Amino acid sequence: MLKGKTIIVTGVSSGIGQETARQVAAAGGKVIGVDRNAPSVKVDAFHQVDLTDEAALDTLIADLKDVQADGLANIAGVPPTARPETVVTVNLVALKRLTLGLIDSLAEGASIVNLASLAGIGWEAEVAKIKAAEGLTHADVPAFCDANGITEENSYFFTKQAVVAWTHENRWTWRARGIRMNAVSPGPVETPILKDFLETLGERAEEDTRIMDRPGTPQDIAPVVTFLLSPGSVWLRGTNIATDGGMRANIDATSNGLN
Repeated sequence: MLKGKTIIVTGVSSGIGQETARQVAAAGGKVIGVDRNAPSVKVDAFHQVDLTDEAALDTLIADLKDVQADGLANIAGVPPTARPETVVTVNLVALKRLTLGLIDSLAEGASIVNLASLAGIGWEAEVAKIKAAEGLTHADVPAFCDANGITEENSYFFTKQAVVAWTHENRWTWRARGIRMNAVSPGPVETPILKDFLETLGERAEEDTRIMDRPGTPQDIAPVVTFLLSPGSVWLRGTNIATDGGMRANIDATSNGLN
C-alpha cells in the first residue's frame, strides 16, 4: 500500500504517532520521525525537535526539504492541561508552519493528514477567531490568546476547530500537483495523555466516555491515518473522518432529535 513511499510522521514517539509509524512501515513505507523525545519504534530517520522552538522548527524544515516526502502525518500535539500558549503553538501554529514550509518540496501526489479531534465540532461558530489566527508566528501567540479569549478551558477546542477548518479550506489548494489534505478526528483515545483530557474537559469528556462502549486505542486510529496517506484515498480531499466509536454520529443525531 505504501511500498516505496516516504512518510514524515510527527509525534512519532508515543500514542497515535507511534502506531502510525508501525503501520506505515508494515505497509512498506519509509518513516521519517519527528518528536521531542526519542522513539522506541524503528524509524528510518529521526529528528528530535521541540515544536515550541521556532528556530528549531525552521531548521527541521530546511533539513527535510531534500527528502521529497510522499506524505506528512501531522500527529504531534499537546493536551489541554498545557498552557494555552503552548497548546496553540504546537497544535496549530507549528503544524501549519511545518506543512507550508515543506509543501514545495513534497512529491507530486503527496498526502497530508492532520490529526484533529472530536473537540473540533462547532468550528463554524469560531470562524472569526480562526481567521484571526491565520499567519500567526510563535512570537504572536501570547498576544493572540489574550486578544481572543483563548484560555485553558477552550484552547484545545479552538486549535482542533482551526485544524478542521484549515483542512476544509485547503481541499483544492495544491490540486494541480495532486497534493491532498485530509484530517482524522478521534474521540477519547487510550494514550498517555487521556487522563489530561478527562481532567480538563470535565463533564463533556465524562459524558462521552459513559456513552461509548470503550475509549479508542492508537490501533483504532492509525489505520485511518495510514489509509489517508495511501494511494487508495486519492479522491478524498479536504475531508475530516470522525474516528470516534460513533460519538460524532451520536452528537448529530441527538441534536437533531433522532434519539
